[in-house]
Amino acid sequence: MFTKFIKIKRYPLKRELLRGVSVLLAAVSFSSAAAGSEQNVAAYITGYGYWDNTPPGSSTISHPRKHRRAGGTGTFNDPITIAVGHTLNGRRDVLDMPAGTKFYLRRLKKYAIVEDTCGDGSAPQNGPCHTGFRGHIWLDLWVGGKHSSAASSANCQSRITALQMIVINPASNYEVYPGDVIESGCKVF
Repeated sequence: MFTKFIKIKRYPLKRELLRGVSVLLAAVSFSSAAAGSEQNVAAYITGYGYWDNTPPGSSTISHPRKHRRAGGTGTFNDPITIAVGHTLNGRRDVLDMPAGTKFYLRRLKKYAIVEDTCGDGSAPQNGPCHTGFRGHIWLDLWVGGKHSSAASSANCQSRITALQMIVINPASNYEVYPGDVIESGCKVF
């Protein structure tokens, strides 16, 4: 029996390319969940608020669905605004996940809804919100803070930042700890 050996030339892949592929696979997985069924995934959750929003000192959002301005109490019927990565294609702003998509954030016991973009500048697709965190999607949750100090807002944002399990397209019956994130004590479970 004759066996032919073929030498395969290996090309090193850049870490960034692999990370991008992982995030792309997570987005494809997300897209299938967006069709309607619940899906549990790990996501990197960060926070943003009144003092570090764009523009600073505002609750302006780019893709309102449930609210005219960033907000929400975290219930199924009043989910908190969440920002996702995006790309700029000419003048067109393309979100990584459809506006109006709902999530349940297990660690915070709050529902959230895509209504804003995470990442500024002329090439947000090069930023971490779009490229992800260690192969996981990156979501930036509105924490509020209009009636708090900038330092209090930053401390709350730091407290909730973590890789955590979330539910995409959640049912309406998950346990909720309602309230603006900062004003409800920035509680994590």
